[in-house]
Formats: sequence, C-alpha cells, structure tokens
Amino acid sequence: MSEIPTEPASENRSAIETFLRDRGAAAMAHPGGTLLEHLIRVSRRLAEWGARPEVQIAALCHATYGTDGFAPSLLDLTDRAVLTELVGERTEALVYLYASCDRAATYPRLRGGERPVFRDRFTDADLQPAAEDLRAFLEITAANELDVFRHNEELATRYGPAMYRLLEPVHSLLSDAAWDAVRRDLGTSSEA
Repeated sequence: MSEIPTEPASENRSAIETFLRDRGAAAMAHPGGTLLEHLIRVSRRLAEWGARPEVQIAALCHATYGTDGFAPSLLDLTDRAVLTELVGERTEALVYLYASCDRAATYPRLRGGERPVFRDRFTDADLQPAAEDLRAFLEITAANELDVFRHNEELATRYGPAMYRLLEPVHSLLSDAAWDAVRRDLGTSSEA
C-alpha cells in the first residue's frame, strides 16, 4: 500500500501562485482562460467543499507535472524537490499522485469500488493508494473536471456523462459537497 507522508502543506498561496506564474501557468491557454486561472478556481472549489488545506494546495498545483489529460508541464519530474520545498512533502506527493495517474489504466479500475489499483504513467508501476490519498485524488478530479466542463460545453457534452459514471461507484469516497456538485452538474446528462 502506498502511503503519502502527513506533514501539513504550505499555506503560502501567494508564493505558490507566484511560482506557478513564473513557470508559465498564466500564459498557458486552458478552458476558462489560462491554466493559472483554472488552478485557482479548482483550489477554491475544494475550499468551498471543505477540503483539507493540503488538498486545496495540491489542487492549486495539480498540473505542475502535467496530467494524462493536459500534457504541458510547469516543472520536470527530476525537479520534484523544488515543489516539495514550496508546498511540503505531503502536498507534493498528492500532486504527483494526481499527475501520475494513467487514466486509461486507472479509471476502469475505479468501477470496482473503494480499493482501485493505480497505474503510474511515469513509471508504469501499479500501486494502491491509501484511502485518504484516494479521497484526495477523487476530490481533485471532481473539482478539476467540473471546472473544465463549466468552461467548455463541447467537453462537457462529450465527457461529462462518462465522468459521472466514473465517479458514481466511488461517490462514498467524495465529500457530500463534492458528490452533490457532481450530481447537480453531471447527473442529469448521464441519465439520458
């Protein structure tokens, strides 16, 4: 079982946002404006849902290493220590978990319930995240996708129903606020 360290995340949002801006996030196009605007919105949504500070900060940094759905990265994997110094080991590990998810291999495994095996797209290794880390991953996933869909109707129409079907089997791992938002924003489109 993979367990992510538990020290608190940095709450120095200004320094983190400056880091992201300096790495080009404010100049990268993304649904709803720029990548930086998206990252801020995702982090704020998690705050509204009552997520722990380290999850909010991980959401703010979730695209630092790129993702399986957004290839550009702000920092090379060989420089993980740079992000760790800024946000703390626990938060950086959550950022890595999110970024490393091989969606084609991992997403179908979520349908099996609460203990899916993840595939790390950087190493091709399989791992089973601790329950707390899986919850953080799912909360960031929900907030991220809801923000993308809110700002891109084509993507919402094309992928919204599949995202709902992905999250439904593991909805008990989401906060009530997150699941309510998923049901409200995606639930009706998935039932059609």
